[in-house]
Amino acid sequence: MSVIHEIIPTGPLEVNCQLLGDKNSGEAILIDPGGDSDKLLRRLKKLGLKLTHIINTHGHFDHIGGVEALKKATGCQFWIHKGDYPLVQDAANHAASWNLPFGPVPEIDNYIEDGEKIEVAGITLEVIHTPGHTKGGVCLKWNDQIAVGDTIFAGSIGRTDLPGGNMEQLLDSIMNILVPQGDNLQCHPGHGPSTNLGQERKTNPFLIG
Repeated sequence: MSVIHEIIPTGPLEVNCQLLGDKNSGEAILIDPGGDSDKLLRRLKKLGLKLTHIINTHGHFDHIGGVEALKKATGCQFWIHKGDYPLVQDAANHAASWNLPFGPVPEIDNYIEDGEKIEVAGITLEVIHTPGHTKGGVCLKWNDQIAVGDTIFAGSIGRTDLPGGNMEQLLDSIMNILVPQGDNLQCHPGHGPSTNLGQERKTNPFLIG
């Protein structure tokens, strides 16, 4: 397989940044770089990969903390769903409410849409809009893997008391959009360990209650 997939915790809230690279093309994308841009750049260099795109599952400050520095260092593109434009713009204020610093707000280069197939770094990503944690929250699926952001976690689900959150909408997204993707789909959340949809369907208290 020419595809490289690594999960690298980043930033003060330990956001799982997904690194996806292609050995053949030498290109890479990052999903949700929450910070620690220097660490991510060192890893990309060690793997011999050039960062071409950052594609985010959503726009909360802890998931975009490394974007601006990475854009400046590599000239890469930053893509996100248009529903989370307000969150990106308000990231510094949101971070301040957690008593955390936030640098310059990154410029968005392109908006992704539900059902879109993105061909980057030798990988085809399918955009699946799963609002609820945020209005523009998406999951990004490739092969039998999916980056679910803060939509669902191992044994839990995303918060809905943060900007853009809606519990009813989140549960609808999980049960009617995400779960039908199949039990064997490997889920990589924005925080904590990976899981699969079958495990969550059977044991997650928010799904079986």
